[in-house]
Amino acid sequence: MTETQLDIAKIRKDFPILNRMVNGNPLVYFDNAATSQTPKQVIDTIVDYYSRYNANIHRGVHALAQEATEAYEGGRRKVQHFFNAAKAHEIIFTSGTTHSINLVANGFTSLLKKGDEILVSAMEHHSNIVPWQMLCERTGAILKVIPMNEDGVLRMDEYRKLLSKRTKLVVCNHVSNALGTINPIEDIIPMAHTVGAAVLVDGAQSSPHVKVDVQKLDVDFYTASAHKLCGPTGIGMLYGKEAWLAKLPPYQGGGEMIAEVTFEKTTYADLPYKFEAGTPNICGGIAFGAAIDYLNSIGLEAIDHYEHELLVYATEKLSRIQGMQFYGTATQKTAVISFNIKGVHPYDVGTLLDKMGIAVRTGHHCAQPVMDFFQIPGTIRISFSFYNTKGEIDRFVEALEKARQMLA
Repeated sequence: MTETQLDIAKIRKDFPILNRMVNGNPLVYFDNAATSQTPKQVIDTIVDYYSRYNANIHRGVHALAQEATEAYEGGRRKVQHFFNAAKAHEIIFTSGTTHSINLVANGFTSLLKKGDEILVSAMEHHSNIVPWQMLCERTGAILKVIPMNEDGVLRMDEYRKLLSKRTKLVVCNHVSNALGTINPIEDIIPMAHTVGAAVLVDGAQSSPHVKVDVQKLDVDFYTASAHKLCGPTGIGMLYGKEAWLAKLPPYQGGGEMIAEVTFEKTTYADLPYKFEAGTPNICGGIAFGAAIDYLNSIGLEAIDHYEHELLVYATEKLSRIQGMQFYGTATQKTAVISFNIKGVHPYDVGTLLDKMGIAVRTGHHCAQPVMDFFQIPGTIRISFSFYNTKGEIDRFVEALEKARQMLA
């Protein structure tokens, strides 16, 4: 898949921010794993909502309320189809992946007992570690870690040994935000099910790049954040199998999540509203749907092919730089490259690159255990999206070499 076939020039016109100058230089945005940029089609949807039919949903009989309700639930149906969930009510709107994980962790409080085990991979984002540690503190369950090797690949032989009848949950990311590794969840999920464990997959980094079919995967819970899918911040989703969502108690109490309230007893609403207390991010849900429409118009397969081309191109260019050290060299990767340059602190490199208009991420990437494994304080991370170009990579590599020489 080439730039011409995907018509990158046309796509880039959809993203107003890409015309921006930073420190007197045209912006090169290589921080897509942190958040993607937003196309004008999504921006226009946000403006349209607040300009024409801003109203609360589900409760009103007036025209604006009905229009807003239909648009919001239409966003839910678009998310359902994007991830191929069997039913729309298996999609819970949340504030993002972190909220989604905490919702499940809270729900399992009443389902675990002392001595039960939760398995978590060694390459998780903090948001897929801390909630499970808190759950273990509440219940007496034990957290065990699936190790990885020097390439940033999970040790599946060790995973198999860790599984037992005590395993109640297996949680892992589909793609590592720090390394770009695509984890073999097609194998992880059925292996967990053989011992009766549920599986939660953090899909924040995978959903913008690869097609996800939750039914085919047979995953119990799957999470995503709209802001990594060209949508707005503050909105995300939790997919859960209907049977599992029915078992979990509500995460928060308030309006919308109730069927009937008296001072003696409250009964809860059906799915998905049982988990959606209070006025939701209405505009966010609508814009999430618009972002999915936009991605579908380009095609996830085309996006995947093109971003892989960028990954290969950038890796080859970077490998020529003196003192280059890559972290995360799995065969199966998305368009993320983490690296350091010998003798140079990543923060210093990031600061100099910013002076040249190039946005990268430096630090531990909310994955301190990964950095501890490699015995480093952090890395420089570049992450691509389908609106990036090989020309931007060339400019980045030139700027990086200049920064290296300045800091050597």
